[in-house]
Amino acid sequence: MQLQDRVAIVTGAAQGLGAATARELASQGAKVVMCDIDLPLVKQVAGEITKAGGHALALCVDVSNLPELDTLVNTAVQHFGRLDILVNNAAICPRIPIDDMTEAMFDKIIAINLKSVFFLSRAAGNAMKPNKWGRIVNVSSVGGRTGGMYAATVYSATKAGVMSMTKAFGRHFAPHNIIVNCIAPGSVETRLMANLSEASLKETIQNVPLHRLADPAEVARVITFLSSDSASYMTGAILDVNGGALMP
Repeated sequence: MQLQDRVAIVTGAAQGLGAATARELASQGAKVVMCDIDLPLVKQVAGEITKAGGHALALCVDVSNLPELDTLVNTAVQHFGRLDILVNNAAICPRIPIDDMTEAMFDKIIAINLKSVFFLSRAAGNAMKPNKWGRIVNVSSVGGRTGGMYAATVYSATKAGVMSMTKAFGRHFAPHNIIVNCIAPGSVETRLMANLSEASLKETIQNVPLHRLADPAEVARVITFLSSDSASYMTGAILDVNGGALMP
């Protein structure tokens, strides 16, 4: 098990890609701190992992609240003794046309999708420094490359920001053997896709050469690779996991 006794934090871990990532990391031996604003649901997933023989701790965390991010890192270290891996997965994607976007919603999307990545990466990376080993994996989106479609302009802007931030943090933490990489998934079968109309969903699938949505577990396995020693000579990289929908 390539992550035996590593300690990981996964944000947005109650369902979808976050839950799949927590399960995959635990299956490879990691002890996983799972956080989400939906405490009952994230507790349920953590319970399933524990029942299967893994180690998981569920916490209620609002990633847009900066003091909670420091508490999250401190809790992980206090509970499991160290921190090795951070997966910045939490995000929202409200489908709002440009003309209907409000300042309040704009700020909320920025706070959850981008601001939290900066401050949690900084806190987690500093906690990893004493061990001279660390992995930070940011979840961006194909929308960060394309500028977004289907009324997701601000969401896509945050995901482009995550890509750029990945490179900056990769340089910053490299002297401490903490590597920072990013995945840019395409269409994954999660609640984010549920916001699409039937026609838009059909068009999305038709534009994917593999002609299907990704299973969250398929993307989670790429995150697990980036969390392991196998990715030891990668930092600041962006891996496209989109079924061929975009080939930059």
